[in-house]
Amino acid sequence: MSALITCSHVDFGYENQDAVIDLTMDVEEGEYLCVVGANGSGKSTLVKGLLGLLKPTGGSLVVSEELKKTGIGYLPQQTVAQKDFPATVWEVVLSGALGRSGNRPFYGKMEKETAIAAMEKLGICQLRQRCYRELSGGQQQRVLIARALCAARKMLILDEPVTGLDPSAIQDFYSLIRRLNREGVTIFMVTHDVANVAGQADRILHLQQKILFLGPPEEYKKTPEGRRFLGGESI
Repeated sequence: MSALITCSHVDFGYENQDAVIDLTMDVEEGEYLCVVGANGSGKSTLVKGLLGLLKPTGGSLVVSEELKKTGIGYLPQQTVAQKDFPATVWEVVLSGALGRSGNRPFYGKMEKETAIAAMEKLGICQLRQRCYRELSGGQQQRVLIARALCAARKMLILDEPVTGLDPSAIQDFYSLIRRLNREGVTIFMVTHDVANVAGQADRILHLQQKILFLGPPEEYKKTPEGRRFLGGESI
């Protein structure tokens, strides 16, 4: 595997206060990497840094040329307002291709074909004309992933994607993410659902401003942090 993103002693922060300190790691092409940690540990800051919304305050961050071309698809935490968004599924998915349309004030054939392919991949073509806010939580997540895949083909960043979903929708979501990963999509997921992701991810990054652990789930389970998080203690 080759690295899509390489961080070397990177710091990220706001107003002279770093929230992520001395981060050295790669995000490898095709891997499934999950980020865990307590509230306030720097997870959201790291996501903003990888998306290019924050510049490093120290160290170096290198994005591969391939990823620069294909971009990163982002699925943020959903707010109540977003769940009540009054648009059709087609309109929501197609909006993910906005960056591909350049300066054109309309979507072209290529953007529409990309949206259709993403909907087919996510199995939501039959929902095309449905209003987004009328969908179940699991259906909404599929729509948002399809939207993210319109923006990028190689890598998805998911921020607490199962929050608010019922247990059956959560398992359906993880099954979908595993399939996308097997098809070559790099997954970078921030989550509190450690018990579920521990059996699925290639690597786990436990962040507490600095890296507390980075490695396979089997090794993470043996660490004090892993035992505490997997043991159901408050995080």
